[in-house]
Amino acid sequence: MTDTLPDRLCVDPASPFHDAAVLERGVGIKFNGAEKTNVEEYCVSEGWVRLAVGKTLDRRGNPMTVKLKGVVEPYFRDDGGPAAE
Repeated sequence: MTDTLPDRLCVDPASPFHDAAVLERGVGIKFNGAEKTNVEEYCVSEGWVRLAVGKTLDRRGNPMTVKLKGVVEPYFRDDGGPAAE
């Protein structure tokens, strides 16, 4: 397995950006310098994350999300910090 994270990643298995192998390894996200644990999807090149809003679900049973723009820094949790580039 490579040590590079994808530019875009989603936890929803129905998404084309879902990668189970990467998610099993454990991915952490720093957004605008703060650790986020409720990230549903991120895109580094476009600079946004989708965060789950509480325990609220939409009519299809998926978490309700809010899209925020800023600096996205994904990293593998087993490394202990943001990925060096």
